[in-house]
Amino acid sequence: MEHALRIMAARADGALLDLPWRAPLSEWPDSIVEALPRGISRHIVRFVRVDGRILAIKEIGQPVAAHEYGMLRDLMRLNAPCVEPLAVISGRVDSRGEPLNAALVTEHLPYSLPYRALFGKHQRPATIRRLIDALSVLMVRLHLLGFFWGDVSLSNTLFRRDAGEFAAYLVDAETGELYDHLTDGKREYDIDVARTNIIGELMDLQAGRLLPSDYDTIEVGNSFSQRYHDLWDDLTMESSFSADERWKVEERIERLNNLGFEVGEITISADLNGARLSVQPKVVDAGHYSRKIMRLTGMDVQENQARRLINDIQQYRVMTDRAAVPQTVIAHDWMTHVFQPTINAVPAELMGKLEPAELFHQILDHRWFISEQAGRDIPTEEAVASFVENILRHQRDERSFLGPTSGDTDYVVTPTGPSAITPTGASARTPSEGTAFTPPGGTPSSGNTAPSGMTADSGGTAATGNTASTGGTAPSAESGS
Repeated sequence: MEHALRIMAARADGALLDLPWRAPLSEWPDSIVEALPRGISRHIVRFVRVDGRILAIKEIGQPVAAHEYGMLRDLMRLNAPCVEPLAVISGRVDSRGEPLNAALVTEHLPYSLPYRALFGKHQRPATIRRLIDALSVLMVRLHLLGFFWGDVSLSNTLFRRDAGEFAAYLVDAETGELYDHLTDGKREYDIDVARTNIIGELMDLQAGRLLPSDYDTIEVGNSFSQRYHDLWDDLTMESSFSADERWKVEERIERLNNLGFEVGEITISADLNGARLSVQPKVVDAGHYSRKIMRLTGMDVQENQARRLINDIQQYRVMTDRAAVPQTVIAHDWMTHVFQPTINAVPAELMGKLEPAELFHQILDHRWFISEQAGRDIPTEEAVASFVENILRHQRDERSFLGPTSGDTDYVVTPTGPSAITPTGASARTPSEGTAFTPPGGTPSSGNTAPSGMTADSGGTAATGNTASTGGTAPSAESGS
């Protein structure tokens, strides 16, 4: 009996036909397989390079593959953070005519990492906090869209760096369903599954000695649940206030914007005597700052990166004394005279290490730290040179990060590199742990302490909302993973 290979895809891609579909994924040759890190999976997953792109291929039953493909396409149309589905390959048989499982093909998400690849010898509990925060934001975004995940976990999520934090992306939608309205019961089911899986995954890290044995994994699971509920309440709860406090309407909208969410509409109702008002916002989605930076510069970046860039644009406006000039003009000049020259100063062979917006963020942070060390304002050119030599050259390439081997290995990466920054040729280090940073002309930020040496695996330092165009405002000293 003759079998016909069937490809269901949103767009034609003849290069897919060149892949060895008549062989099980487990037998695909190393010559076409890329050794990218991945999370723990129930299915065989391979990464291949096709026409300069990296594709993720998962072997799975045809009905499940078709369902997941449809779910991912729906989520893409809703602008949800997820991987892009490309095709479902079915009708596969091996060389003996035996049927093979179908394959779901998705686009590899550039600069993304599974959670296990973010832990090495120098793990920091703060890394877990940032991962949990990112996953809770992802869950809220998906639930606002009416998406029930059904299998929430760190393993089913990819993470991108986002100006000292992480942005989370859904990577597995096998059990997902979209509803016009998601019930509280389904939301709570997702959160309970997430809590249980997070605890189990962190226990796995403990078993692999990537987390201390006394680390309270149960508390982390509980904190995810609490973080989710706090954010959900912030975005959806009805607030009430007296009629003479109408300014609280704008305050509520501003708070939601500061959380990174757009408000589509707001319902205001008054009681019978008009003494009290009730406000119920309808949140559209996250991305308040990323949409704003897209309008101003055309750059598509993560939310915290966008917040950082907007703050730097505002700092540039102040520095150039052009308060009356339209923001679009300021943003164009900032791109021309600040952002692009900074990025262009990085050697081309190192540009795959980090996304440009993340690179700019980390350079600003690095400039602040070395200015503190030197006791003077370090020029941007000098800061870029220092960052390139002391930090960037020793970081892994995250555009399509390669693991140490190929095959079924669940990769765990141990970052290496120098543990000190020597930006001016001196042997100075950052202050020892627990030493408060004092920004130029100011007092130490609450809770901001210096790390005990900024290592090359740190991936930069958190600085959400802080600007450093002139080496001014201090970034948070909480290092990346």
